[in-house]
Amino acid sequence: MTAAADATEAAELLAAVPASRRVALVDPRFVGHVHALRLGLTDPRFAAASIPGALTAQPEARPALLRALRRAVTAVGAGSPVAPPGAGGVTEDRTVPGRLAVALDAEGTTVQRPELGSLTAAVPTAPEERNSARTAVAAVDDEAVRLRSAVKAHDGFFTTYFISPYSRYIARWCARRGLTPNQVTTASLITALIAAGSAATGTRGGYVAAGVLLLLSFVLDCTDGQLARYSLQYSTMGAWLDATFDRAKEYAYYAGLALGAARGGDDVWVLALGAMVLQACRHVVDFSFNEANHDAVSNTSPTAALSDKLDSVGWTVWLRRMIVLPIGERWAMIAVLTAVTTPRIVFYALLIGCALAACYTTAGRLLRSLTRKARRTDRAAVALADLADSGPLAQAVGTVLRRPGGGFTAPLLAFAGALVIVAAALYAPYGGWLTVGAAGVYAVLSGLAVSRPLKGALDWLVPPVFRAAEYCTILVLAARSDVPHAVPAAFGLVSAVAYHHYDTVYRIRGGTGAPPRWLVRTIGGHEGRTLAVAVLAAALTHGSGFTTALTAFAAAVALVVLVESIRFWVSSSAPAVHDEGELA
Repeated sequence: MTAAADATEAAELLAAVPASRRVALVDPRFVGHVHALRLGLTDPRFAAASIPGALTAQPEARPALLRALRRAVTAVGAGSPVAPPGAGGVTEDRTVPGRLAVALDAEGTTVQRPELGSLTAAVPTAPEERNSARTAVAAVDDEAVRLRSAVKAHDGFFTTYFISPYSRYIARWCARRGLTPNQVTTASLITALIAAGSAATGTRGGYVAAGVLLLLSFVLDCTDGQLARYSLQYSTMGAWLDATFDRAKEYAYYAGLALGAARGGDDVWVLALGAMVLQACRHVVDFSFNEANHDAVSNTSPTAALSDKLDSVGWTVWLRRMIVLPIGERWAMIAVLTAVTTPRIVFYALLIGCALAACYTTAGRLLRSLTRKARRTDRAAVALADLADSGPLAQAVGTVLRRPGGGFTAPLLAFAGALVIVAAALYAPYGGWLTVGAAGVYAVLSGLAVSRPLKGALDWLVPPVFRAAEYCTILVLAARSDVPHAVPAAFGLVSAVAYHHYDTVYRIRGGTGAPPRWLVRTIGGHEGRTLAVAVLAAALTHGSGFTTALTAFAAAVALVVLVESIRFWVSSSAPAVHDEGELA
């Protein structure tokens, strides 16, 4: 920290700092909470940020800051504001950092201004103002505020009342010992993998240990996010780990339960894969709907108005959050049932609970979509097309044919294609080429569905229908094959593909767009993979060839997807965000 006598010296000092480092300007008269300064000056997600009397700039915003400071030297010396008062709709802060923040906004560099709530940040100019500011600082415990703000603002009932009251203190303990959120996230993954291994023993003691360890893993899963918010340690790697490890933990635990049941003579692999498919389809419904309406204009849905009204009544908020079976409630249910019942009962409960939650959320989204009068943007159409994950076959169809006009043709075509392939997988003679023909029809209909921009009221249904068609086809063909270990191999393939689909969602959420087209082409797109599995089922009807082929397919998809995903998330273009979105 270096003191500057005036704005001219401040400009010289800033210019001397290496270009790769963050810099901050703080008015020497500043009075406020330490956590207010922390919020304003240390959050790594923003190129520039400001609170009253303080301004920070990351390396990418440094040139704009220096230009503004040099322009401001004469104006500040004359007592004039750097930009017109109130420019950009921001309350005027006549300190040097405040004027520079306005200048940066005017130049096009977005300046983040964090909400301080009860925290104080002021630059008093008179003794009575300084005394008042110091009194305000003394009246509020900024450490208590920091602990409260470490907890996600909107969370599930179980997490809010049974985890967060103590996990925030674990987060603080970790922060004081120099632990990072990524280390806690990794510990959560390791704990969940040990839980899955305990479940795989197939013994009652193993099941009890698995339930306890799964809950401990969830506590750590909450702690990593709270630690990130408490210490403002957001990172690109953290965003990737936090977003993907939850799915890895849950799928590994399902596999552990299935292995444990097999040791006891009960084959529940179909149930395990069914639970994974249902959960993934639930999530893509949420993701697709949110992306379709991310920047929609003229929202006049009475259903949305009713939802807002219900949210104003305390008990309905918690009831509605519990109905959707978020990750806290879901993992608590899985842990308890694992300890006291059998894997089969766990999966039955999971399938029933997730099905009811899916019906509730999907019905609400359908009503909102049908009753709202909104114009969807090009950005929403692009996001839905990316979520659709269409490969070369569907794209080739889309270049030759165009779907008919009409508001509901896209979801109807997608649903018709899904119905054809899933029905063929279920009812056509196994090992025949009729299913392959149905997969070809599915590729044509899915190509037609995305041949025009997805801007219709229900076009957000297209990606989840494609997910259900692909995943269910793989599940059904593996289950009907009667080939040893075909369903576990299918479990691996769906896991690899689902990872790709979640990775697509998190990239879009971060504002960096979908994975590159070469990746989608390489792994075939949803219609290409569905056709490939249908061909394998028809060609490899005897022996273990189908299992071997599914395993090799899963390994190839996982290798390509993981290598590209890791390359992206450790690159400089990845978004430094922490997931604060929907209940997972």
